[in-house]
Parts: sequence; structure tokens; C-alpha cells
Amino acid sequence: MNLKLICAAVLGLSAAALPVDAKKLTGKSVFGDLEARHVGPALMSGRIGDLEMHPTNSRIIYAGAAGGGVWKSINGGATFKPIFDEHPQSIGAIELDPNDPDNTVWVGTGEIWTRNSVSVGDGLFVSKDGGANWTQKGFEGSERISSVVVNPKNSKEIYVGVLGALWGDSKQRGVYKSVDGGDTWEQLLYIDETTGCSDVVMDPSDPNVLYASMWEFRRTAWSFNSGGESSALYKSTDAGKTWNKIHNGFPEGKLGRIAVAVAPSDPNRLYSVLETEKDEDKGLYRSDDGGKSWQHLNGDFGLVVRPFYFSRIVVDPQNPDILVKGGLFGSISRDGGATFKDLGRMHADIHDAVFDPKDSERMYVATDGGVYRTWDGGSTMEIVENIPVSQFYHISVDNAEPYNIYGGLQDNGSWYGPSSSPGGVEARDWNSVGYGDGFRVLKHATKPIVYSEMQGAQNVWRLNTELNQVKTIQPLPEKGDPKLRFNWNAPIELSPNEPDRLYMGSQFVHVSEDMGSTWKKISPDLTTNDPAKQNQLESGGLSVDNSGAENHSTIFTIAESSLDEDIIWVGTDDGNVQVTKNGGKKWQNVIENVPNLPKHTWVSHIEASVHDKGTAYAVFDGHTANDSNTYVYKTTDFGKTWTSLAKDNIKGFARNIQEDYENPNLLFLGTEFGLYITLNGGQDWLRFTNNMPATAVHYIELQKQTNDLVLGTHGRGIIILDDISPLRELSDDVLNKKFHFFASEPTIINEENGFGGGSTETQFVGQNASTSAQIKYFMKKRHIFGKVKLEVFDEEGNKVADLPAGKAKGINVVDWNYHLKPPKIAKGKTWTFGGFTAPRVSPGVYNVVMTKGKEVYETKVELIADPDSPLSKRDRKKLHKTTMKLYDMTQELAYLVYQIDEHIALAEKQEGEQAIALTKALNTLKETLVITTGDNYVGSAEPQLREKLADLYSKVTQGFEVPSKSEMANLALLTTRFDDAKKQYGDILAGQADTINGLKGSDTEGQPFEVKTYDEFVAE
Repeated sequence: MNLKLICAAVLGLSAAALPVDAKKLTGKSVFGDLEARHVGPALMSGRIGDLEMHPTNSRIIYAGAAGGGVWKSINGGATFKPIFDEHPQSIGAIELDPNDPDNTVWVGTGEIWTRNSVSVGDGLFVSKDGGANWTQKGFEGSERISSVVVNPKNSKEIYVGVLGALWGDSKQRGVYKSVDGGDTWEQLLYIDETTGCSDVVMDPSDPNVLYASMWEFRRTAWSFNSGGESSALYKSTDAGKTWNKIHNGFPEGKLGRIAVAVAPSDPNRLYSVLETEKDEDKGLYRSDDGGKSWQHLNGDFGLVVRPFYFSRIVVDPQNPDILVKGGLFGSISRDGGATFKDLGRMHADIHDAVFDPKDSERMYVATDGGVYRTWDGGSTMEIVENIPVSQFYHISVDNAEPYNIYGGLQDNGSWYGPSSSPGGVEARDWNSVGYGDGFRVLKHATKPIVYSEMQGAQNVWRLNTELNQVKTIQPLPEKGDPKLRFNWNAPIELSPNEPDRLYMGSQFVHVSEDMGSTWKKISPDLTTNDPAKQNQLESGGLSVDNSGAENHSTIFTIAESSLDEDIIWVGTDDGNVQVTKNGGKKWQNVIENVPNLPKHTWVSHIEASVHDKGTAYAVFDGHTANDSNTYVYKTTDFGKTWTSLAKDNIKGFARNIQEDYENPNLLFLGTEFGLYITLNGGQDWLRFTNNMPATAVHYIELQKQTNDLVLGTHGRGIIILDDISPLRELSDDVLNKKFHFFASEPTIINEENGFGGGSTETQFVGQNASTSAQIKYFMKKRHIFGKVKLEVFDEEGNKVADLPAGKAKGINVVDWNYHLKPPKIAKGKTWTFGGFTAPRVSPGVYNVVMTKGKEVYETKVELIADPDSPLSKRDRKKLHKTTMKLYDMTQELAYLVYQIDEHIALAEKQEGEQAIALTKALNTLKETLVITTGDNYVGSAEPQLREKLADLYSKVTQGFEVPSKSEMANLALLTTRFDDAKKQYGDILAGQADTINGLKGSDTEGQPFEVKTYDEFVAE
């Protein structure tokens, strides 16, 4: 029922925006109440890189996510909350000050498990209040901090291990020390620009003794190298002044990443896992003399697999023979490293673990799929269900109501789920449509078909969701073809013009006109085809690691113009921008026309404009060449010329851009540190931070029917900014007005009241979109002095609602749930649902009036009935009429009981038979009207008129069907009973008028006896 299109033309008129001078504006001052909502999911969570437990209070646990920030639990891991949203969300290390663990928390940003898709950090942060507030303490630009260690005898003395840059040389590496609480730093151990510190460990019995593992490494877009002559394990016995290698017992030759741990209960016991040149030398080494000598104990696969990704050893704080090693499944030894077994069943890829210092059988484990906990020493594992740090690569949306969101996750498959759901978006609302590392997931425009893929196009699936049937459809090489090179994140794109048409990119553009059953190539090799960048079999360094993540010289983005199916744009990971204007018959590489762009910079996204054939936007990502600059360009002439849209205030390299469908000056940019919005075509950018963490935004979609901006983040799941249509109106004129009401689309009265919400309080539930009518307005300045009123009137001028007016600078959003206030309920011993039930107003146009001091502004809000509703207009009128009759009766009964109570109170002030008789008569009547005894639970009394009337009222009011014959018959019965009660009350007053008048005249308190009028009573 896509009725939000109704006002598209109206909004389009105001979208003819003038260029906005936003230089003096900030995101906070413009966006105001516009707030993002998080829908998760959390059923598969996401990669957790580091865990930290309070040394004495096991209820307090911290988790550092790969791209989702820092999360804290104060209830023993039952639930976690984010505490680091304003800062880079890629976390390397968390450390509690052992002298002040309740308050002082150190966070080193930048993930250290250096796969191809890791995000970046921006230095070291400290909180002095348990994570409520944070201060940066240096190391800006360090990219990755592996370790933070605080001297347990002196909180001013802090050591930091800096792993440093992943994609290039950096002098900001090694071991650093501060003696003034982090105000200044001294570099203690530095090897060279390619060797960083992957671990710093302190002897728990002697803070002067330190161990540091140094690692030589380098990643490029097409390769990875772990190991070299500079990798080594060092020890210092003088608080870092001097360092010596401790390799006695280590094998000869180059070393790679080195894991190291000290047993807290026996500081002479050291464990280390080495990456070595010879496979037989790899594995666990143990020292029982503080590193003077080492013995090779174990070379199990679980210990040596992917050392760059799994290099953490954790020793039981109470028993030096019990240790856990991160790995594919995680390994635990209970005999000092002689033998290992896998940890219990959980998500693969184990990065860290912590033992409860009071109970070693209780552990928490960090995985690629979230945090797990165990109460039996790792034999059985249970996931923490409320940490929504899923890492999306790409997302898309459909046109269902509510619309669904589709996307692929790092190491967690491919999924789709609703943007809203009864009770909130729960884990059970998400549907699996693929395995492995999930990337692009697309819904066919008209058929029950979903396309999905896993890494490197190893599998591309076409799923019929009605038949639950899957067909693999990836393009396969044919006779005469070279090896097809698919990016790890291979592009699949739907045609906006032909619903069955599907594109896929290798080094060629493949197109299918039959949903992937058959393919043809419509391009030559569009990459640089550099053979030096195609040696993935040799990738990994000392440990071969050919996962497909380094596949290069591939197509990464494809975009067919919605205005002309023959116009297709292509971007490659090695820096080419190709365009065809004749459906692939001829291609032109226009990359040389892009100014001030380093050669071979990865093309992460091309957006074909929906407003003009020759217009496109290109986003380039140079971080895999150690270039963190922001590159965003626009062309209006098919790539002959390009204009840079990047500005200095944009933080983080960009990955994606989205053009608004109505206002071409409104653009949305996703960067490594969040969301940016321009109102003036890229002249100025504003950062959006309202419930929007500084997480990597990998993909952006705009849902046309709802105007929702949907973000696929690599660390905080799906984030939605509902209805961005007000941004389309923010022209110079609007920004300079004192006050401006935004145009509003008709609001469909929501006719849903079904059941939902089966989650427990320990599970994450995504927030639903508001179903209320929203009144949105812009204020140039915050309202400080004078009264502000926001009122809603019907077409006859009757006031139907008083709303709490927003007073903030910028956009204000006020929800009106299109209900009257609940009825006044007669006082009784118990409560009733009728007192919480408000009747809906009828469909129609309502006048909204804002009064600011002496200034008055007006706008209209239109409510429309759900066109899919089975109710006829006649039935709808009958429902409303019956509802309001019950509403009025409920309030009239409340007024009757109020009058009875007033007269009873009057009579009880006097003595005498007449007063007693009056009191008895009134109480007898009251007992038939409301419950006067019992409670709201097992002691409940027999329901009286109030309870029966309120019960019928709530049933009819909350329903969306014409009242049944039974309900109407019950209403007639209750009406008769109420009429009898009113007559009985009148008879009592008439029969004892003299007594009542006498009581009024003898009021002992000297106050005249007055009863409020009905209007006064219900207005209270």
C-alpha cells in the first residue's frame, strides 16, 4: 500500500533546493531530534578482539569489538552496554588500572587481528569514571594499539604496545612508557618502520620485568607477509630501559608473530607460541625460568593455524598448568601445554579469553561471532545474546511493508530481516540465506528470489524463498577463458530497468538476463591486469594464507543507470573507472580524468545518478595503500571531468555514497568513522551523531517508499535513520527562518495489534520505527524564554491533543499517536485496563498549532485509514461511534462515583442516624459500581459496573473490527444498568434532600460544600 508516494510531488517542489551555506552549521545544530535506531541483529553478533575482567569483582567485564566499540557488563556477563560510541569503534586493547579498577579504564584503539577487512583506531583513551567519559591520551594516527599495562604499584606508570600501521611504514611502533599518567610518552623499544609490538606483558610479581613480542608484518591489497629478521621476543628487567632477546631454545631463522603469556601464579612460567620458517618448529614453547630457556612442547594445528589472526595465550590466574590458546576452535590445556583439546561448541575463530579470578571454571571467550561464556571450564559454551556488533559488508532493501533489509556479514553468513516487527526486531526475525563470509544479498524486484554470495564468489546462490530451493549460479569459465578473478567481495548488482537482469564482476562484466541461469561477458578485462598483483598462492609470509581475501585486479563495483540501461559504470580494485554508453559494446577508462587521485586507488563505489544520465559519483578508498585520505568525486559528463566533493572536516576514508532520489543536493557519505550528510551537493558536510556511533559505514541504501536511510555498518549492524524527507527542505531560506514546519506525508493509521515480543531481557531487540504521526519543524535557535504550546485540533476546531513541544535548535520531531487522552476512570480498590486505553481519532485532516510566546505557526497533519483494512467506511464509523459511546459512559460513570464519594465524605463528617443512613445508601450503590475490596491479583473481588464497562471499552477500542453482536448486546445491558444506577443515585439525592441540605449547612470545617461540574471533573 505504498501510500507514502502520495506526497512525493509536494515534497519534490520544496526539494528544488538552493545551494546551502552550511559553513557555520554543525550536525548537532541542524539534525536536532532526527535520531538513528539500531535493529541489529545480535543472533550472530560479531568479532570480539579483546576481553577484560575486573580483578576482584567478577560482575564487571569489558569487551572490545573489531568494529563495534567497547561494551561493559555489570551483571556478570548477562548483558552488556556500549560505553565508547563517540570514539573509533575498532578496539585493540582494554586495561583496568589494578589500583583503581572500578573507575580507571584504558582503551587502545585499532584492531590487532590484522585480516584484510579490519578497521582502524585513532590512539589511546582513558576513563576515570568507569567508562562514562573519555579523554584521549596520545598515539593519534598509530592505527593499532595491541597492549596497555599499568604498574600495579604506581598508576602513573603505564606501558603501551603499538602494533602500528598495517598497510605501510610507520615510525609510531614499539613499546612506549609514561610516568605521568599518560600525559607524555617515551619510546622504549623500536626496531624499524615495518615491525610493531604485538604484546607487552608485565611480571605480576615485579613491575620492572617486562616481556615484549615484536612482529615484522605488512599487508597490501593483494598480499600479506608475516615474519622476518626483525620479529623477536624481548625481556626487560629494568622497567624498559634495556631489552634483550630471550631466544634460547627457539629455532634458527626468521620468526613471525609471537604470542607470549606469564602465569600469574608462577611468574617464572612463560608460554609462547611461535610462527617459524619450518613447520615442524611452529607451536607452543614453555619456559620455567623466566625466559632463560625454552622447550618446544606442542605443534598441534589448533596452536599454529593463522598466527596473524590467532595469537593470544591466556593462563589460569590460579593454576599455571591451565592455559587457553586462541585459534580456529580454541584450545585448552590442563597439563602445562603437553596436550590440548578444543573448547566447547561455539562460533569458530577464537581471539581471547578471560578466567574469573575467583572461579577458574567460569570463563568468557571472544570469537568472530561474539562473546561466549562457560561455567564448566570450557566444555559447554553459551553466547551472550545482546551485543549487536555484526559486521555488514553490503546491504539492500526491498519494498515489502515493513521493508526487509538484506546483507552479508563478516564470517557470519548472509541474512535478511524486517525493519520493524511486533515487539521489536528480534533474533528470530532474521532469515539465513547463505554461509561463510557473506557479502551482497539482493532481492528480486517482483519474484520470491534472493541472490547471495560467499567470499570470492566461491558460491553465488539463487534462493526461491517460497519453495525453499537453492541454485548455484556463479559465472563459470568457458573454453578460451582465462582464470576468472573474483574479488573476495565480488560485486553482484541488479538492473534497475529489467528485473531479471543480473550483473556480476570478475575481471570481466558478466550479465545474465535470466536470473543467473546463463551468463555472457559484455566487456574485456577492465582491470590493469597486473601479474605482479596476482600471486595469491604465495601470500602469507611464513604461514601461507591464501583465503581469497587478497584476490586482486578485479571489478569491485557495477552500476547500471536507472535512466538508460545502456549506461553502465564499473570500478576496479586497482583503480580503473570504466563506463559504457552502449550496453558494453565499447568501454572507456576515465580514471585519468580524476584530479589529485593517487594512481591505482581502489574504487569502492560508483553511484549512477537518478537525476541525470551523465552524472555519477565515485568513492575511492586508499587505505590499502596506507592512504587514509577521503576521496569523493562527481562527474556530470560521463567521466570527462570530475569534481572533488571531499572536505577537510570529513574524518575517515570513505567507502560509499548515496544520492537522494528527490533532491540532488542531498548526499549521504559513509566513512570509516561514521555518517556524513551534505545539504548543498558536497560544498559542506555535516557529521551525523544522533545515536550514531563512530563506526565504519560500509554501505548505504535509501528506501524510496519510507524515505528511510539504511546503513550497513561493519561493527554495529544495521542502523536506520527514519524518514530523511525534512533534510530535502533545508534550503537557505529554511535555515534562515526562525521557525519552519516541514511538509508531512499522510500517516496511515496503524491497524496492527497482534502478538509479538518473545525475547528475554538478556537478548537484543531492535527498535521499531514509530507508527505515530510525526510533526517535524525547524528552529533556528533553541527556545529558552516564554511558553511553548503544541496543540492539535480537528476540522471543527475541537482540541484533540496537547503535545510536548520540542525546543531544540535544528530539527524537532514530535510524535502524535493519533489518540485522545484515556478516559477518566472511576476510583476503585483496583485498577482496570480501561484506564490505560485511549480511543483513536478518525481519519481526516488535523490542524497543528505551535504557539511560541506571541508567535503562532500552523500546519496540517493528515491521517488516512489503512486501504488494505477489511473495514468499510460504514463499519469504521460504527466502530468509532461505539468506542466514543463507551468512552463517554466510562467518564460519566467516573463522575457519578466522584459525586457519590463527595456526598459520602460529607455525611461521614457528621453523626446521627440521618447521616449514617445516607452513608449506607450511597455505599450500597457504590459497591455495585466499582470494586471496593480485594486487590489486583488473587484477592480480586467480583467485577462491578466499572470493571465490566472498562473491559468492554478496552476490547472495542483496541480492535480493528466492527463490534460484534455479542459486544453490542453487552453494551445494551451495561447501558441499562448504568441508567438504573443514575436513577438510583437521583432517587437517593431526592429522597434525602433535606438531610443533605442539613449536612451542607453544618459543615464543621466551615467550607461550603461544592461538587465540580462534569466538564471541570474530566478536564483535571
